[in-house]
Amino acid sequence: MSEHHLRIVPAGSARASVLFVPPLFEEANRTRRTLVLAMRALAAEGLAALLPDLPGQNESLVPLVEVDLARWRAALAETASKVSGPLIIASLRGGALIDHAAPAAAWWRLAPASGASLLRTLLRARVSADREAGIASSLASLEAEGAKAPLLLAGNLLSPAMIAGLGAAEVQAAEPLRSVALGADGIAGTPLWLRAEPGEDPDMAQAIAADIIAWSRSCGII
Repeated sequence: MSEHHLRIVPAGSARASVLFVPPLFEEANRTRRTLVLAMRALAAEGLAALLPDLPGQNESLVPLVEVDLARWRAALAETASKVSGPLIIASLRGGALIDHAAPAAAWWRLAPASGASLLRTLLRARVSADREAGIASSLASLEAEGAKAPLLLAGNLLSPAMIAGLGAAEVQAAEPLRSVALGADGIAGTPLWLRAEPGEDPDMAQAIAADIIAWSRSCGII
């Protein structure tokens, strides 16, 4: 099934394309507006930018419970294979867990996160919600439940395969790769993925675009 994707192109011919891999689950919603601003900034500099929906996310018609990390990796690789010309893959947070199988000229990652850390965040949110509802649960009890049946975590119904995959997933090597942190020594901005509601950071978007462009030049892509 073909998924929706947002594409922003420059006025003339594109020198290269940037495929953004958003953070996973609710973190994607909290960062989308800033990523779109970064895409527009890239287009202004002659680069096409693409932001695909993963199966089970955003406008996808696929139920999330039917998806695991392997399916996301395959879907992303298929999307990347259809991009003509030089391609840079730019991943944020958990997006870096699924980007290494996609064909690209270079990879750029911002604040990559392990699957285990993402899973712990989702489980802790469920424990807190259960406590407010007067339900006793724990990380251990939820992990045991999620190993046998789909588990609702922060509004996401996740299959046992997805939960197991997240628990074991680590960011894989890619080359050439630039991995940057968020903060004074990396990309200036705020951790939008920690906010309760979606927001935007125009300065961060400009910094993301500028760093991707500089990395692309250093790799001889543009």
